[in-house]
Amino acid sequence: MLIDYFLMATNSIRHRKLRSWLTVIGIIIGVAAIISLMTVSRSLESTIESQFEQFGANRIIISPKGFQGPGTSSEGLTIDDVETVEKISGFEYVVPGIFLSTEVKYKKEVGFTLVSGIPVENFEGFFLDSGTELEEGRFIKEGDKYDAIVGSRVMKDMFDSTLRLGNKIEIRGKEFKIVGVLKEIGNSQDDSQINIPLETAREIFNKPDDVDAIIAQVKTASDIPQLQEKVEKELERKRDDTNFQVVTATQILEQINEVLGVMQFVLVGIAAISLVVGAIGIMNSMYTSVLERTKDIGIMKAIGARNSDILQIFLIESGLIGLVGGIFGIALGTGMAVIIGQLSVNAGFLLLINIEPLILIFGLLFAFVVGVLSGILPAYQASKLRPVDALRYE
Repeated sequence: MLIDYFLMATNSIRHRKLRSWLTVIGIIIGVAAIISLMTVSRSLESTIESQFEQFGANRIIISPKGFQGPGTSSEGLTIDDVETVEKISGFEYVVPGIFLSTEVKYKKEVGFTLVSGIPVENFEGFFLDSGTELEEGRFIKEGDKYDAIVGSRVMKDMFDSTLRLGNKIEIRGKEFKIVGVLKEIGNSQDDSQINIPLETAREIFNKPDDVDAIIAQVKTASDIPQLQEKVEKELERKRDDTNFQVVTATQILEQINEVLGVMQFVLVGIAAISLVVGAIGIMNSMYTSVLERTKDIGIMKAIGARNSDILQIFLIESGLIGLVGGIFGIALGTGMAVIIGQLSVNAGFLLLINIEPLILIFGLLFAFVVGVLSGILPAYQASKLRPVDALRYE
């Protein structure tokens, strides 16, 4: 019996192709928007997580309150704070850093990027522990003063002329020789960064005692909460203030995920509005279909069709419209997500698009349910028609 209802619904859709396709388009747009936004936001979340894993989960970051990341101005930390952290046992090493955005010159060309200064003795370990390897050249070593390690985009995109290993760039009136190039990480800030010795950075930026951030590598991951608390207490005792913050990579990731979660909810909510419009389109189409087939309904009821039979026929029809829209919407939404991923790569951010089967199944079921729900009122109206009134309908 259900097969017969399915065939009747299919024939009805085929006989009014233009109207059916116009109705389906509304569902396609809504499902495509939801699938693409959910896929992109989930992929963004997983990409950020993987980059934080590369950065190192076993790290504690100490920075002044209000420090929003490399390249932003900050005040508060000094060499004394570095020494306080270094005295706490449980760290493999403690790396103070200076991070400033400044002009960089090559020949007559001028660029603008982030320059970071870290101690010479920590260069190799710091980058390797971050999962960042050299593409070519070497790390900065003891005795190097005006040498630099640069990101991959500095070599290719910062200037019209392509840089090569051994070329010299000018920062704050000093020439630096490029001795190493880091492998591409996947985000434009890191891949455009220039790294120089800390003491040299202090000299050219005139920051003899200041520190923008302190990165402490923990020996044992299980000790992170205790060490975090100990650092907070020691710094507060030594400084006699709380003008600093001590966070872990995991905490930063949790904060980012919270923001992404809210953003995802809002975006999907906005996309769902277009799906509601599509649902109204299905309802309107089904009401029209009921009016057009009033006599057919009367004939079916006259030969023994029950109210439930009529109800099922129209619900199957509206569900099919939603299902077809869901199938095309999934294909369109997936394609849009892939294109967004490619555009992000071209823009300098490595967004790894991950197509999750559960999201696709959700999109398909959601479209089908929306179709069925949209057909309930028209189907109910059709099922309640009296055979005599339906046969007399003109």
